[in-house]
Amino acid sequence: MGSSVRELAGKTPPGRDRYIDLLRVASLGTVVVGHWLMAAVAVGDDGRAEVGNLLAVVPGLQILTWALQIMPVFFFVGGFSHALSYRSLSRGSEGPSVYSAFLRARLQRLLRPTMVFIGVWGAAALALQLLGQGGGLLDVALRLVAQPLWFIGVYLAMVALTPPLLRLHERWGWGAFGALVTAAGAVDVARFAFGVPYVEFLNFAFVWLAVHQLGFLRADGRLRMPYAMAGTGLAVAALLVALGPYPLSMVGMPGERVSNMAPPTFALLCHGLWLVGAVELLRAPASRWLARPRVWRGVVAANGISMTAFLWHLTAMLAVYGAQLALDVPLPEPASAPWWAQVLPRMAAAAVVTAAFVALFRRFERPSAPRRPAPASGPAAALGVTLCLFGVLGLSMVGFAGLLEGRSALLIAVHVTAPAAVAMTLAGWLLVERVGRGAVGDYA
Repeated sequence: MGSSVRELAGKTPPGRDRYIDLLRVASLGTVVVGHWLMAAVAVGDDGRAEVGNLLAVVPGLQILTWALQIMPVFFFVGGFSHALSYRSLSRGSEGPSVYSAFLRARLQRLLRPTMVFIGVWGAAALALQLLGQGGGLLDVALRLVAQPLWFIGVYLAMVALTPPLLRLHERWGWGAFGALVTAAGAVDVARFAFGVPYVEFLNFAFVWLAVHQLGFLRADGRLRMPYAMAGTGLAVAALLVALGPYPLSMVGMPGERVSNMAPPTFALLCHGLWLVGAVELLRAPASRWLARPRVWRGVVAANGISMTAFLWHLTAMLAVYGAQLALDVPLPEPASAPWWAQVLPRMAAAAVVTAAFVALFRRFERPSAPRRPAPASGPAAALGVTLCLFGVLGLSMVGFAGLLEGRSALLIAVHVTAPAAVAMTLAGWLLVERVGRGAVGDYA
């Protein structure tokens, strides 16, 4: 892999924004480390393994989520890359072929490793159930490993909606962002002040698409005054938490009546504004650092495996905890001194196991060579990404446990089972792959 990374780094166009690539890697890496730190497995009084959350055990640590909840930065980076990619494909072309090619170009490196992850875990879950195996930490893993797929679902929606939202941005600029911010605020007013039922789910779109819109502004060089962005976002988020119904944690906590994450709140949008402003303040020194060949090669290498590492990092951490249980290594009470003493060795072991998964599955993250184009169809591509969106979101909610038992989760008023979610994702992926073949010109 070393020579290929060196070649890729050497072919980097002079105008490429290397800082965007660093932010993509850093944001996913921060999520991985945050999950590893928060996962707290203990053995209950009945002898069964239980997975808790360190931030629930030590509420004072929830302030760390104001730095570790970095997903807004990833979606901001996505907006930047999507704008450049769609514009590149649109030069000299128009119509449904551009949309289908854009979807395949943007989703190829996302959906292929995701489908492998779903396939491996789905097959393992089915085999375990047919053999009557399971129990303990394994049952917990079957429920938990699919949860990070919510991020894939949100990202799919952003890709699918890029063309119309980019047109709104090109016409209204900051006004388009302001409209999404206003809509997100109105949703929270309706939710908390007037108790309107179900309205809060609209902020899955308004909050994340507003952050995505900041990426469009960044692509056009219109994202100025990062001090003002960071300061305003941080101040308003702090006021909302101090005076409003919003919790301190920017990630969901077990048992909380209100979560800033699911569904997203206006406080999380302000948090995203503060983070985007903060990373923009670091842009100049980071860009100078990235001019060093060795540093840039590291970023290129990390970008080539980042999605695979993200998909398998929880599997790796639960495997480490499983090894501790199998070897009778004591699992101290979470947040106790012995527990903290195990944190770094446990995270190092999880990194090694994740690296093994990356070595096994990283080839699926590499884009394939263009093949003979199939008849392009914008509606078919839209249907494909919609099926993927609902399939992945459904699977993130229901998990892999009880595949043959009809276990379901409620997704927008529809009960979804794991087999149905897998079938939707597979059908959608195949449709996107077929209608978008022959895509070129992606800003990865």
